[in-house]
Amino acid sequence: MARRRRRSRGGGSAGLIIATVCLAVLSLGIVGAYGWLRLKASGNVAVDQASLCPVDGPKSETAILLDVTDPISDTTTLDLRNQFQKIVADVPVGGAIDIYALTEKEGVLVQTFHGCNPGSGASADEWTSNPRLMQARWEKGFQKPLADIAGKLNVGEAGKQSPIMAGIQKINLEVFAGASGSIPKQLYIASDMIEHTDAFSNYRDGVSYRKFQSSPARDRFRTSLDGVKIRILAFQRPGMKFGIEELANFWAQWIKDNNGYFDGFVRLEGIR
Repeated sequence: MARRRRRSRGGGSAGLIIATVCLAVLSLGIVGAYGWLRLKASGNVAVDQASLCPVDGPKSETAILLDVTDPISDTTTLDLRNQFQKIVADVPVGGAIDIYALTEKEGVLVQTFHGCNPGSGASADEWTSNPRLMQARWEKGFQKPLADIAGKLNVGEAGKQSPIMAGIQKINLEVFAGASGSIPKQLYIASDMIEHTDAFSNYRDGVSYRKFQSSPARDRFRTSLDGVKIRILAFQRPGMKFGIEELANFWAQWIKDNNGYFDGFVRLEGIR
């Protein structure tokens, strides 16, 4: 009988040890899971509530200059709207987008949107975020206002001048100059790309880059586009005295001379 009692005490000690080990493992698992959730939650970037941009600065900068100082055809409008939607879709989470409308006054632009892509509910982590809240914030602050702009791309008034160079200069100073040098910077210009000011006019002076270099416009609109990629979405106009390819070459040279990266000249469909 004494031997049986000794076995029972030994078995009880073993059981106590196993239970203690299991409890320790469970405790470590709980602590580990808590730490993992804390780490995941720390990855949620704090954003400015007005712009939805990260408080430590956007992860990329995309700017769009819309020149609708002259009417464009319905076909061109549809093509531009498709291009616009692609641009917006390519803005990464945390990336900023700024949209400006050109006016006839040199350096005077109308900013129609400024904000960052906060990420939709589809990109939310259900453990550390609120997908429904993120979706509502994305729709109200990012998707809807940009969709409204896309629906009004052909709304504009004819102007006496078309100061495209001054518009690029203004955007460069307001948007790109203050941004971190390490982030991607992209400018899209939707325009017929016919510069027309008293300093230089493609209507008057053609597309001779030599004439431009000897004009007051060269120094007046000079701007440092270091690190900025520029893509042109060109409207087609009938009856021009020069070809669209010559116009593309003119702007490619201007962008290069201002230290920018020429990212292409896309001729939109339709003509007016």
